[in-house]
Amino acid sequence: MELRQLRYFAKAAEMLNFSDAAKALNIAQSSLSQQIKQLEDELDVQLFLRNSHSIRLTEAGEVMLPLALRTIHDAENCTDRIHDLQKLLSGTLNIGVTYSFSPILTETVISFMSMYPHIKLNIIYKPMGELMELLAKRDLDFVLAFKPTQPIADVESHILFQNSLSAVVSTTHPLASKEKVTLSELAKYELALPSKGLQARNAFDSIVTTYNNFHIRIELNEVNILLKLIRQTRFVTVLAEDSIYNESNVKAIPLDVPDNEMAGCVHILKDTYHKHSMKEFVRLLSESLAVKKRQNSWI
Repeated sequence: MELRQLRYFAKAAEMLNFSDAAKALNIAQSSLSQQIKQLEDELDVQLFLRNSHSIRLTEAGEVMLPLALRTIHDAENCTDRIHDLQKLLSGTLNIGVTYSFSPILTETVISFMSMYPHIKLNIIYKPMGELMELLAKRDLDFVLAFKPTQPIADVESHILFQNSLSAVVSTTHPLASKEKVTLSELAKYELALPSKGLQARNAFDSIVTTYNNFHIRIELNEVNILLKLIRQTRFVTVLAEDSIYNESNVKAIPLDVPDNEMAGCVHILKDTYHKHSMKEFVRLLSESLAVKKRQNSWI
């Protein structure tokens, strides 16, 4: 049994299509099929049920998959640990980021790439739910996101800074002169909200019992476009205060509601090896001006 065969098997099990799996692995489909067939022959079991259009795991394949993923993960950990031991700081660092964290990340990315030019960064922006699924599959080394309303199994959340859920408006908007905004004041204006599933929207939904009093004109899952809309209209949106870091012509006014804090966190898997490069990136992030500014604002 070869590690390569286990990788091929795991990718085919993920995509449930030999052709798609081969493309993802950048190999010929015939090579993929041959290696999986050799693995089945060695184990003397059938791992996939095949037809002309798709594949699916057999009972043996279902049992085999978590074992294969663990073996692959352990092999990758072996490589990472040796690199760390030798202080080579080479390889790849996979980071998941929610859209709200985007404004505070640039400074650290530039510093990290300058200090460690041989490490490749893969930075993926998605809603938190999707990122946590990738973290659980170990496709990500860590996730930068606000603390979820409910704990997530097998995930540790380490707080970087505290933040507040805010009404975000253009600097010429009537609300821009206020220090806090109540929900009743918010209801007087047309809203352009982040889509359901984004963390700011989840936090807003947790404090709003009904939307009957609000006039929602648009929902967007892209924060940059949402902010452009806010600049050019009288709409109001609701975002974490950090979402407008280094953004011009917009202002964030904290919502005047109980329990309005949103903790910015680094999320990692419990009981697993953590790359030295990950620890170094998090150190740089925690020492960045963008994060220190937020830490000081809560002291």
